[in-house]
Amino acid sequence: MKNKKIFLIVIYIVISNTIWSQNTFDIMFPGNDRDQICQECFQIFSQKSKEVQFSIKRERDNLYFEVNDKKWFDLLFKNPGDGIAVDIVIKDRYSCEYETIASTQIKGLLQKPVYAQKLKSIIKPQGGNLFRAHVARIPEAFLNDDMEYNILFLSNKNLCNYYSIYNLESYPWDLLDMGMFLDSLVYDTKQIKSLGDEGYVLKNKTLKFQIPFEKNKAVYSLEDIKPIYDSLRLTDFNIKSINIKAYSSVEGSLERNLNLQEQRAKSIVLALQTFQKPTIKTEISSSENWVEFLNDITGTPHESLSKLPKSSIKEKLVGALSKELEPILGNHRKAVLVLELEKKDKYKTMSANELLAKFNTAISSETLDEAIEIQNSIFEKLKNKEVEPDFLRKMEIPKQAKFAKIFNKNSAYRFMMDIRQALIVYNELLELEKLVPKDGEVKYNIAAIKIKLWRFKALDIDETKLKNEINTLKNYKIHNTLITRMLVNFNIIKSENLMRIRDYSNKDKAVLFIHNNYKKFPLSDYDYLSLAQFFSYYANTGFSVELLEDKAKSIDIDENLLFYYLNLTMIDKKLTGNSDYRTIMLNAINMNKARYCKLFNAIEKGGVTFQLLEDAYLRETYCEDCLD
Repeated sequence: MKNKKIFLIVIYIVISNTIWSQNTFDIMFPGNDRDQICQECFQIFSQKSKEVQFSIKRERDNLYFEVNDKKWFDLLFKNPGDGIAVDIVIKDRYSCEYETIASTQIKGLLQKPVYAQKLKSIIKPQGGNLFRAHVARIPEAFLNDDMEYNILFLSNKNLCNYYSIYNLESYPWDLLDMGMFLDSLVYDTKQIKSLGDEGYVLKNKTLKFQIPFEKNKAVYSLEDIKPIYDSLRLTDFNIKSINIKAYSSVEGSLERNLNLQEQRAKSIVLALQTFQKPTIKTEISSSENWVEFLNDITGTPHESLSKLPKSSIKEKLVGALSKELEPILGNHRKAVLVLELEKKDKYKTMSANELLAKFNTAISSETLDEAIEIQNSIFEKLKNKEVEPDFLRKMEIPKQAKFAKIFNKNSAYRFMMDIRQALIVYNELLELEKLVPKDGEVKYNIAAIKIKLWRFKALDIDETKLKNEINTLKNYKIHNTLITRMLVNFNIIKSENLMRIRDYSNKDKAVLFIHNNYKKFPLSDYDYLSLAQFFSYYANTGFSVELLEDKAKSIDIDENLLFYYLNLTMIDKKLTGNSDYRTIMLNAINMNKARYCKLFNAIEKGGVTFQLLEDAYLRETYCEDCLD
């Protein structure tokens, strides 16, 4: 698992012709002749590799310019008048008490510029590829304020580029999950968590479906739910947990809508619980369905409603208009259910040692179906931590072709439970492959583990040979979507290796392969976020936005995915000004209002940047939703 530090991404701000009334030192502000005066500076920035990153780092009252490429730094600051100045911006500039924000070239308190000769004398290595130089000190009067630091790049003392910085939230990310063949292909269903919270759970099966709600109906009976239950064919499974997201239509009181949706969701759970004895763990959330409402009125005579504040829309959705829109509103009252199922286990009451004895007996008598069922029961005890993974070694499985499936399952499951077993399991499966050289599932598991070992540099890999092994899986009835997923992972690792040696050209080719192929197979939410993180880390944020933009418009998007998308896109005024983006923001506010409002905190307090409030539309939304 890779834990990536917070990304500091820079955004170019077009310079206006207005200068705030303050000390600008010896900095000059070119007008119509700017392109000519700044030609050399612009050329250096245009030649900058997208992998070159820079930022301002604060330590107490000291501000440092940091850059990860010393050669580019030396190129940028080669003339005596080339330098840096820091603009300290205070959040109070964007107070909702002000009707408008002044359009100024310098947004905060400009600090004295530092020029090339001094910069080159004070820049110092900071470990890895980082270099830093002290460029300013925060005035004492500002130390308790929320502040951010913009960078002025000077060429011959002329302001040529003005940069703001924003903070992109980071999550753990990994290779796309390739799964392992047990009885069938089983995936590690990792849950998206913020950086620092890692882990995964193995799940037997999940189902997702919707239940519509009738207007003003709050209770669901056993008769309402039985057809749904029967259609799921749960005779071999119990429902372990249910996650319900309940949505109301947007008309009426918010408080009443949320209460009604929660009652409806709870009644569904109670009805489903009547079909089984094991208690169903339940998680319920409820919100108004603004996303589908704003999507569905697009192109209708009532499209103009989308431009109004939510409170004004509710005022209009009464009486005749409410009745007219009922065919639309009726579709918005529903529950989205995600059920986690676990297979019924007839050996559940047996102890691990009893199961072990029964399993070894079944193997001796070659009753393989029974042995597989007992093996699955032992796996359940492992999953529930009733026994340790080493317990699997006590299972006596002869290394014979007829027992290959059981042996393969045992080894693969050990790897899934503990990745530290990867090299041991890899060697076990290589021995098994000699017994069943045409078994595609064994070959697939070997390739999946080999890719993981390559990722962690635990095995010397011949890239050409590994790629050929992956491609030849098609000869053993492995589906092409699984092979393509492996090849994407192959190129993710290749990208990392090429990035490390700064072979940017070939790294870009590997990234392009990933971009061109990820749509050829299904992705889990964790896969979506891993890919988005990967593209962003390797300086392809446009690919990240493209990956997530359709997901961001769906009402049941994972919260972390939605907020990651907002992190990526809120600086783009072309996006934030359109009606689709308003829909996405309302979805985020409905999901987690506090988290949405936090996006506008100072970077040092976990926000993206409060300078997003330069955008009049974002500021209007912020002032409407975040001041209570």
